[in-house]
Amino acid sequence: MQHAIREYDAKLDAKRRITLRNVLFDFYHVSEYRDGKIVLEPRELTPPFQVSENTLGMMDEAVQNLKEGKVSPALDLSEFGD
Repeated sequence: MQHAIREYDAKLDAKRRITLRNVLFDFYHVSEYRDGKIVLEPRELTPPFQVSENTLGMMDEAVQNLKEGKVSPALDLSEFGD
């Protein structure tokens, strides 16, 4: 069983918010239960423009195929206009 490293009482403010003190994370997943218990789990969000290693590998492979001439025939897009 894990022991709490810090405990304190908190009160809702006028806008019905609770302030968490000295937290380690900026984002939390919140789970609310019928008995009033609220569980916060820390979340680390991925930067929006970060590309995964897998995607970078696929892009490298695609560029290599292009350089080697391993490409599909050109698409005819003339029916869509200029």
